[in-house]
Amino acid sequence: MRISAHTVCTAIRDDIVAGVLPPGVRLAEEQLAQRYGVSRVPVREALRTLESEGFVVSRRHAGACVAELGDREAADLLDIRALIEPLGAARAAQRRTEAHLKVLRGLVRLGRQRAGQGQESDLRSLGDWFHETVAQATCSPGLTSLLIQIRRKITWLYTAEPVSRAVVLWQERGALVDAIARGDAERARALSAAQLDRATPARRQFRAVAVRSPKPAVNTVRGQI
Repeated sequence: MRISAHTVCTAIRDDIVAGVLPPGVRLAEEQLAQRYGVSRVPVREALRTLESEGFVVSRRHAGACVAELGDREAADLLDIRALIEPLGAARAAQRRTEAHLKVLRGLVRLGRQRAGQGQESDLRSLGDWFHETVAQATCSPGLTSLLIQIRRKITWLYTAEPVSRAVVLWQERGALVDAIARGDAERARALSAAQLDRATPARRQFRAVAVRSPKPAVNTVRGQI
């Protein structure tokens, strides 16, 4: 079965965001093809997409490399998020479907459970899924794409919220879902903005590694609602 460039792109992006492929590392097509068990064609297409998203850069004599963002550009991402996420929350309150609400409520329930039990390993992925679902609930392809891309870069460049804040954070997300469910756009906007004001992200530190070991299978993209 032929694996699509979209699936390969998702796999490479996930490894960049997770720090498996750290900033500055060279992305050789042949090595990536072996790593993900695909041909070089979808890898080449995936790298072009990731370059357009800002995760990859092309360097003379070096080829494709994972991008290295400076402190100023990283700080700008936080400012952009502070402007656009409250808008996304407001649009979600106006346009969400029952399917979106079902997923959001389920994620809040799981998040509260994991936070209460101190199971921090799942919390960041649940949080990313929560915000992707809010983005999808805007029912605007352009806004959804922008929200998700900014979130991915924030996850890539910044550490997660302290575990000590996890219980409160999921309570805040539950309140946001309540506002979205009521269709209260202004309340959703205010709650989103307040949550971002209380956030205390710190720049991640990456360790350089060599890309050698193959992966048994590429990651699959989370389905749209």
